[in-house]
Amino acid sequence: MAESDTALYRRWLGIAIEEAEAGLAEGGIPIGAALIGRDGQVLGRGRNRRVQDGDPSVHGETAAFRNAGRQRSYAGTTMVTTLSPCWYCSGLVRQFGISRVVIGESTTFTGGHDWLAENGVEIVLLDDPRCVRLMTDFIAARPDLWNEDIGEDTDD
Repeated sequence: MAESDTALYRRWLGIAIEEAEAGLAEGGIPIGAALIGRDGQVLGRGRNRRVQDGDPSVHGETAAFRNAGRQRSYAGTTMVTTLSPCWYCSGLVRQFGISRVVIGESTTFTGGHDWLAENGVEIVLLDDPRCVRLMTDFIAARPDLWNEDIGEDTDD
């Protein structure tokens, strides 16, 4: 990956981080995303709003996807997300043929990005310390909410 690509991906990641921070400020889970068009323009951006909306289907990636509106084709687009996409969001990427996923971090959670790579989606893992810090701080403060978000049953 060329340095210019890395700088571009980090700039796009900044949009997703803004969304994640806004979600945290609203009392939600700090995961943000943006869908970037073939021309590098932001088509849509969003954040996990499961808590705020009481809707388990509003993940960062799905919110960005919805906010992008209908596209004739998703070939050549990039989904940028602060955290490795879960299986639900990985399925969205495959279903609609999104070409690339730029991931802020996969230290705190590893979703389906290896599966996406095995199926032809370009994966760029940035290992961004801001993204790691957002999630580790959140998980330490709200393990109950985090476990709910990732589908972990903590009730024995």
